[in-house]
Amino acid sequence: MSEQILIRGGTVVDGTGAPGRRADVAIADGRIADIGEDLSAGSAEVIDASDRVVCPGFVDIHTHYDAQILWDRMLSISPSHGVTSVVIGNCGFGIAPTRPEHRDLILRTLESVEGMSLESLHAGLGEDWPFESFPEYLDAIERQGSAINVAALVGHTPIRMYVMGEESTEREANDDEVAAMRSLVAEALAAGAVGFATSHAPTHVGYAGRPVPSRASSFAEIESIAGALRESDHGVMQATIGADLFLNQLEAIARATGKPVSWTALLGGAFGPTGHRDILDQSLALQKGGAPVVPQVSGRPLMFEFQFETPFPFEMMKLFNPVSKGDREEKKRIYANEEFRAAFRERQEPEGFGVRWDRTEISDCEQDRSLEGRNVAELAAERGVHPVDLALDVALASDLKARFRSAVANAEESIVAELLQHPGAMLGLSDAGAHASQLCDACFSTHLLGHWVRERKALTLEQAIRLLTSRSAEIFGLRDRGLLAAGRPADVVVFDPDTVGCSPLRRVHDLPGGADRLVSDASGIDAVIVNGTRLSEASGSDSSLPGKVLRGGAAS
Repeated sequence: MSEQILIRGGTVVDGTGAPGRRADVAIADGRIADIGEDLSAGSAEVIDASDRVVCPGFVDIHTHYDAQILWDRMLSISPSHGVTSVVIGNCGFGIAPTRPEHRDLILRTLESVEGMSLESLHAGLGEDWPFESFPEYLDAIERQGSAINVAALVGHTPIRMYVMGEESTEREANDDEVAAMRSLVAEALAAGAVGFATSHAPTHVGYAGRPVPSRASSFAEIESIAGALRESDHGVMQATIGADLFLNQLEAIARATGKPVSWTALLGGAFGPTGHRDILDQSLALQKGGAPVVPQVSGRPLMFEFQFETPFPFEMMKLFNPVSKGDREEKKRIYANEEFRAAFRERQEPEGFGVRWDRTEISDCEQDRSLEGRNVAELAAERGVHPVDLALDVALASDLKARFRSAVANAEESIVAELLQHPGAMLGLSDAGAHASQLCDACFSTHLLGHWVRERKALTLEQAIRLLTSRSAEIFGLRDRGLLAAGRPADVVVFDPDTVGCSPLRRVHDLPGGADRLVSDASGIDAVIVNGTRLSEASGSDSSLPGKVLRGGAAS
């Protein structure tokens, strides 16, 4: 299916961080055939790249396309923003391995913790899943095909539920159960998983207000399961941190396994006004000392749209436990209760991750459009009420359908610039495929190039492209991705540095069953090539697609 293509006259930025140079790029048989001046076109399709940048396809190491890939082979919207390789299974979530009797529980977990529509998940996956084990899951993806390359982490949550059932949300595992989980991870790595992922994040609350299964684990369990990485010739651990799973614990795992540990996420303001600097310095010292513990950072504000029907940003609060367990009518009764409101008003404005009313606006309110775009704190002051009461009153008047938009972290651009510029960090946390109705950061790549390179000049073009390509590929062990060089797979992006960027978010209803999501449109992307094949809007209708399953980090 691959083509012969000559990309002529562009500025080639190869992903290493080296300065760009004017050159042609010849592609044949799915690979880079040559990079040089005045190459012969022969019978190749010619792409005129004058005044354009030619670089490796972008690598997104933090996505949640685990379910979506089974109904959306294009993995939209990532390819339109230049992404040619993704890693799924982050934060320890996924849909394999899953016993048939646990399918609904796994989907309800994704609904609660990753903001996915349960109806959409059921409609997209259907009743008869073509897999149970993790190796069968990779085979299913490979049979179906995808527009872009896919690497998969095996997740602690499905592994735990597979071994322990519903008790996985309630207790620590015994020795036999830990051994069974480690064996399943070893099986997944042998089949091609690129690593193991887990989470102890307090924000990760699953169905019926229960903690997700991985949060019920001890560190000893995580350490033992991660030990399977030591016995594999490849692998990375991805962790979403918690109070008892942070630098000391991650260092211990990195040293014991000899494999990188990438953690989510070091966001501006989440550790106080200057706390990120100490963490960056500690991380770089660990890396130089032989323990590759690498924080993921993001170039976008972590902007959540939420409804009080599914109040994800607040669910880490014990106060909201009854809310998480209740149906719509019970939620409404709780929100109207003065005792609940008083406790909610007493909540301190967070210094780090969390909703601040002065950074929150009403984004959608069908019963009163005049409220849309209004800042909650300012509107509350005008009406002489507390912001909590204002927000809950608006929510109740809309039958919990009103939407609020809040920058919960990464709001201070000066801090974000420091994070992006630090050599000890890596780019991550697009969360593509997750929180679809709440946020959209799948456009992280075009935002980085447009905002941080062209507009803010906080990064050079070469620095940004290295962050988007080889830096991520190296840490996650994607051995044949992230660089433009002769003989490498031809994953290539051609873009206009003067116009590349992403649009404001818009809401569409194109998920299975008509569920909604937020999307962003790319600008300035001229061509996206995956394994030598140029993608187009019609690619998804083809009988075959060029993406590969990157088993063990490489295409077979």
